[in-house]
Amino acid sequence: QVHLVESGGGLVQAGGSLRLSCAIPGRTFSNFGMGWFRQAPGKEREFVAAINWSGDLTYYRHDSMKGRFTISRDNAKNTAYLQLTSLKPEDTAVYYCTAEEGPDLYTEYNHWGQGTQVTVSS
Repeated sequence: QVHLVESGGGLVQAGGSLRLSCAIPGRTFSNFGMGWFRQAPGKEREFVAAINWSGDLTYYRHDSMKGRFTISRDNAKNTAYLQLTSLKPEDTAVYYCTAEEGPDLYTEYNHWGQGTQVTVSS
């Protein structure tokens, strides 16, 4: 069982920023490619971003996300991050951290966190 622990969600005004964090306690974090998904109310879950196990490759679902969201990781701290900036009300969603063991960038994952709520007020 791979257990992901997320933190950092909350309520923020439009234009604000948040940083989401994700750790995998008890596992060799650098063995995992990491990703983030989100699910807005009444919508399907969508892929947001991915980073490979070394952190030198990243992939974003949309160019607009690449400009406002940044995925990163610190293997020394066993933590992945999703920096959210210039937030809009339509970014309101539950954000999920994901992990897949291996060296690649992934858009499908076997391991999921419990989700952290991000709410952007207008």
